[in-house]
Amino acid sequence: MDGNGNSETPELNAPRPRRIAILTAGGDAPGMNAAIRAVVRSAAIAGIEVIGFRRGYEGLIRDLAEPLDGRSVANMIQRGGTFLETSRSPEFRTPAARGLAARNLKRHQIEALIVVGGEGSMIGAAAFSAETGVPVFVIPASIDNDIPGTDYSIGFDTAVNTALEAIDRIRDTAFAYERVFCVEVMGRDSGFIAIAVALGGGAEAVIVPEIPFSLDDICDRVEDSHRRGKRSTIVVVSEGPRTGGVIPVAEALTARLGMQARVVVLGHVQRGGAPTARDRLLASRMGAGAIKAILDGAGPSLIGEDRGAIVRVPLSEVATQRRPLDPSLIELVHQLST
Repeated sequence: MDGNGNSETPELNAPRPRRIAILTAGGDAPGMNAAIRAVVRSAAIAGIEVIGFRRGYEGLIRDLAEPLDGRSVANMIQRGGTFLETSRSPEFRTPAARGLAARNLKRHQIEALIVVGGEGSMIGAAAFSAETGVPVFVIPASIDNDIPGTDYSIGFDTAVNTALEAIDRIRDTAFAYERVFCVEVMGRDSGFIAIAVALGGGAEAVIVPEIPFSLDDICDRVEDSHRRGKRSTIVVVSEGPRTGGVIPVAEALTARLGMQARVVVLGHVQRGGAPTARDRLLASRMGAGAIKAILDGAGPSLIGEDRGAIVRVPLSEVATQRRPLDPSLIELVHQLST
């Protein structure tokens, strides 16, 4: 990685591509449209055509291609979701399907592919590029913020702010009635949303999939806060089988406290809505960064953010990694709730 955060030295004599492709894959995230917009408009300045594939990798296999230009992305920066649509494609996990996708790209004379998506999409992109030789550049977009090689992924800030707005409202009712609320947030295999929401929302406890927990310890903590005179309690729980979800936590608290612990499941409301300013800015910078990487002749890369700078990280380095959660943040939640 050079001093500008680039994973490879630019090839000075590398020919400029004439046509590239872009798709959005996996779970949608607020800011995906802003990233597409940045890619299309940055490419137009460089004289590069952009072909969009609808419905992610499935559309790449089915050849759901359409040209994109400045008019295609007009009035898109503030919209949530992805106008190119997305899907999860089990078929793309097979070499045969990836070979068909490569032939479709070749038929359209496409010289590079940009994938806007999460961890699973990145793994698929790395396999596709390694097998076919197609240069693939991944723009990390996931509300879970679990993608290695970048400090933040597109959509995380919006999801956290959406959940925080809900928790602020829940806290009003919890205080008025002196109640316990157990709030389930998204993050089946990743606790980044739960930790951020717990810290930002002043929760008394948080449960995440990466770190073992004891329901007895959670009950002890809530019971102790009540003995110290706290009028309201919020417990944040990541969804999914690794935590068991919010229901067992609420049942345990109800049995221990002798009062019903209320349950709120935020669900997919965290995925939707207009992206925050932070996500729009990040998506725009990453989209432009992807085009710069292509123009520089860089190899297959993740376009990430490292301490505020847009960087390139080789896909081969990040596709086999997982982004760790800092366990000290759990203790910080507990410290600040006393």
